[in-house]
Amino acid sequence: MTRGELDARANQLGHDLLARGAGVGDFVTIALPNSVDWFVAYVACWKIGAIPQQVSSRLPRRELAEIVALAQPKVVLGAEPGTLDTSADCLPVGYRPSADVTTGPLPDAVSPAWKAPSSGGSTGRPKLIVTSDPSLIDVEPASRFGNRPGGCLVMPGPLYHNGPAMWSCDALLQGGHVVTMARFDAEGTLAAVAEHRADVLYLVPTMMRRILHLDDATRLGYDLSSLRLVWHLAEPCPIWLKQAWIDWLGAERIIELYAGTEAQAVTIITGPEWLEHPGSVGRPSGGEFMVTDDDGNPLPAGEQGEIWMRPSDGLPTYRYVGAESRQLGDGWESLGDVGWFDADGYLFLGDRKLDMILVGGANIYPAEVEGALGEHPGVRSVAVIGLPDDDKGNRIHAIVQADPAAVTADDLRTFLADRLTSYKIPRTWEFVETPLRDDAGKVRRSALRADRLPTT
Repeated sequence: MTRGELDARANQLGHDLLARGAGVGDFVTIALPNSVDWFVAYVACWKIGAIPQQVSSRLPRRELAEIVALAQPKVVLGAEPGTLDTSADCLPVGYRPSADVTTGPLPDAVSPAWKAPSSGGSTGRPKLIVTSDPSLIDVEPASRFGNRPGGCLVMPGPLYHNGPAMWSCDALLQGGHVVTMARFDAEGTLAAVAEHRADVLYLVPTMMRRILHLDDATRLGYDLSSLRLVWHLAEPCPIWLKQAWIDWLGAERIIELYAGTEAQAVTIITGPEWLEHPGSVGRPSGGEFMVTDDDGNPLPAGEQGEIWMRPSDGLPTYRYVGAESRQLGDGWESLGDVGWFDADGYLFLGDRKLDMILVGGANIYPAEVEGALGEHPGVRSVAVIGLPDDDKGNRIHAIVQADPAAVTADDLRTFLADRLTSYKIPRTWEFVETPLRDDAGKVRRSALRADRLPTT
């Protein structure tokens, strides 16, 4: 799609949305798959001053209904009419305004929030995260994501997640070419980079692992010399996986970002920095960080505790709809992550505090166990949870997506023996056929645990 076509189609949809009652400050829920139509919808919302509120196109009807009840949108794009109990107009995937709707310019309007992604977080309860930034952009400064005019971003991630939406919109507004994929495919991602000579690629560690597990002839058969930056974020990246990508593409291309959708603060680390601080997610590059004990007392370098963030200027970066933030006072907020700083001010992550498993008095962080299991070539995805145990309070339970005919629990126990201390090795195992993380690398451990708890 050319920019002229995008402008015309967004104008036409904008006129259509206005006629349906959407306007400045109103939510428009976008439940569309990765596609050109997603961008048309987003830009149309900006043009009329509405707030684009993206959700997964594959949400179960009940979960979509819960989000729509929170947002109270004027229009839902991507829902069949009559499927939701809402006063909003529901328009199906593939909807196009009638030909008599003008493609002419719209009156100037500025949305009070340029995005409002939804999140189930670790609790599984939906909430909206409404940015405090209006739909205005200054394109004079260089892009903070490295997108350039005339450059090309390959985006294999789902656009309903915050990171893929931010990187894609930034590339578009910087005058770059955006290549999206209907859904992630390991070889397809490499093929898209080679075909379009992409200079920026967005990944999450789940994607990185699947690409790395391609056979060498396939993985090394694509020309990736055009790449300047390979961003990764959204989930913890095991040291072995990051090192493998650095060995493959070179440290200068690999860059990592840590932040929440709430954007109170952010860290960034380049590949060369990471080699000096393996496992770190970087030093603060915006906002402030603090690590505290359970009583809220700041901890010195090297001691692990809860991570707190706040904006440097004290101004709010977001508002929740359907949730309350975890606050410590004086502007400090927590997303529930655990970590520590080293003596040089580099941040290291543990895991979500809510996901921590207490086994016989020992704290087990699922991400560490999952990272070790992910090294096994037969493991496609994995989630580790705690289940009740009469002896030690909890036991570590591993849910593994793998072929049980090719990989057994005994194989994995042996594999982990060289990587983890014995008390961190799962006691019980479960093999499944479906992926445990979505294409954005997200996993709901709380929901997995709830499904496996006794009902009586």
